[in-house]
Amino acid sequence: MKSCGSMLGLPGLRLPPAGFLLLLPFLLLLLLLLPATPAPHRASYKPVIVVHGLFDSSYSFRHLLEYINETHPGTVVTVLDLFDGRESLRPLWEQVQGFREAVAPIMAKAPQGVHLICYSQGGLVCRALLSVMDEHNVDSFISLSSPQMGQYGDTDYLKWLFPTSMRSNLYRICYSPWGQEFSICNYWHDPHHDDLYLNASSFLALINGERDHPNATAWRKNFLRVGRLVLIGGPDDGVITPWQSSFFGFYDANETVLEMEEQLVYLRDSFGLKTLLARGAIVRCPMAGISHTAWHSNRTLYETCIEPWLS
Repeated sequence: MKSCGSMLGLPGLRLPPAGFLLLLPFLLLLLLLLPATPAPHRASYKPVIVVHGLFDSSYSFRHLLEYINETHPGTVVTVLDLFDGRESLRPLWEQVQGFREAVAPIMAKAPQGVHLICYSQGGLVCRALLSVMDEHNVDSFISLSSPQMGQYGDTDYLKWLFPTSMRSNLYRICYSPWGQEFSICNYWHDPHHDDLYLNASSFLALINGERDHPNATAWRKNFLRVGRLVLIGGPDDGVITPWQSSFFGFYDANETVLEMEEQLVYLRDSFGLKTLLARGAIVRCPMAGISHTAWHSNRTLYETCIEPWLS
């Protein structure tokens, strides 16, 4: 007797028995009721907040945003669009207040913590935020080519802002009440007029703990809440002067650069640097061959110095 397959013109094919055909609808229903295979687990990354520098805007960070989205998909990245362009010349304490109001809700929605990437002048804004925010939850504070110990050098920015002044006499402007109304004067650090700097600086001398003030103890405690401090800079920056300021190094009165461990703010642990280093929470990532405006768009720099700390 020929098989049904042969009768249908399909040689060699045997159809399943009739009993199996009767059970087929029930088997299909069972498959529909079984729980679906769970999707592969994707790591959940902490939100990233980016703060720009002098004369910048959020557009400057489009490459950095692209790199983060590519290497850490799903990361919520907020490039804060505040004090753009010439508004970045506003006094730094005014900027700190504005950025504080912007980052607080982001932190509140991220109980696991956030990462800060802060570029150039923005690195000083962020350090002040870490000092004044009692309940911040910053895991990694990434300081990207920021003059953390101040600036003492002629740049195009300075020549545009103060065309008749050179670095040797800019202290006459910056260390006046009028000069302190400009952000760049808030961190102008003239090593030849240290007494004037300490008395007149309304920003850097305070967050460095170089001048006594009633909030010094609380600010130090707040700063030490940070999980990790990542310092990035390099000898070919061309703007930050000395470039070692990105690593808390700075000139002495003879314009010889003293490294972080030789600075009084470190030796006195005035705002927590020595404590952070002792607990292994400071990462230094120097890189040559990068100019100041290229730090946030250099892929190699991102992969080497930033991406490893975006947990």
